[in-house]
Amino acid sequence: MKYGEAKEKFIETWGVLGSQWGINKTMAQIQALLLIAPKPLSTDDIMEELAISRGNVNMSIRQLVDWGIVYKKNLAGDRKEYFIAEKDVWKWSHKVGAVRKQRELNPAIELLKEIANSKEIGKTEEEKEFAKQIKELNAFSSQIGDLADKLFLSPRGELLLKLIKMFL
Repeated sequence: MKYGEAKEKFIETWGVLGSQWGINKTMAQIQALLLIAPKPLSTDDIMEELAISRGNVNMSIRQLVDWGIVYKKNLAGDRKEYFIAEKDVWKWSHKVGAVRKQRELNPAIELLKEIANSKEIGKTEEEKEFAKQIKELNAFSSQIGDLADKLFLSPRGELLLKLIKMFL
């Protein structure tokens, strides 16, 4: 496979994967392009490379910057804004995981905790079954949340590597 075809396939596949991980396809494609770019790229560069609108690039870049996985870069003598991706896979994957945990898992954990601690549920048979299942979900979700926190705080995937070794 030649470089151009490989690059195109990588960017397209990363976009599809990104949409499955909770970010939109364009954001993921821009991150992929910036990950493999040997130098910072401008909005115009990204628009041309991916054939997308300025508005779509600007909105996606803003979100990637907010996630902490893309950075603005100023080049001396040039008034354009340029962008670079966090290239360290451990750093950006931890950032993505931490943001997703905060946005998705933490609210679910808080809701389950609130329901599990309610003293008003558990009078009828139906309520008892509900309370039992909620308590189990709460315990499981809390453990997953704790594991995620430890994983995202472990440097360069040390915890992940230890877990993998345990099961091999």
